[in-house]
Amino acid sequence: MALLQGHTFPSLPPVFSSSKVHLQNQLFFSTTKIRPFSLSTQQRKLLCKPPLGKYVREDYLVKKMSAQEVEELVRGERNVPVIIDFYATWCGPCILMAQELEMLAVEYEKNAIIVKVDTDDEYEFAHNMQVRGLPTLFFVSPDPKKEAIRTEGLIPIQMMRDILDNKM
Repeated sequence: MALLQGHTFPSLPPVFSSSKVHLQNQLFFSTTKIRPFSLSTQQRKLLCKPPLGKYVREDYLVKKMSAQEVEELVRGERNVPVIIDFYATWCGPCILMAQELEMLAVEYEKNAIIVKVDTDDEYEFAHNMQVRGLPTLFFVSPDPKKEAIRTEGLIPIQMMRDILDNKM
């Protein structure tokens, strides 16, 4: 108590609950609207360039694409579905998903197009696509009347086969 003798506290309105008196914290109970900080308004700066990743190579069937290339692919004429994999090089489940997608690409080589988008490189695109967790897959049908199917997290290869065979 000796430390508090010379210190004056700001007068805050008390909030009553049961038998205790609590003081409102001005940080949480402010009457003025403060605009929250948004990452999308600031330019992102990477401390170092992340590696390409173990499961993204030139000889693989699943190719890494930029946001512009993916948009052109989805809007263009095609007769097969497109699977878009949003991943990150540091994401463990994304690495497991990459192995499954590569096996799926071999199996559906002529019947589906599978592409990858690195969320660290294409942050704005991932944000616009509302990617919240990794890995996130979008299954886009060649029929423009059908809505895309979105999955989040690691899913089994059989579920991907079922979506491609039955929903596309």
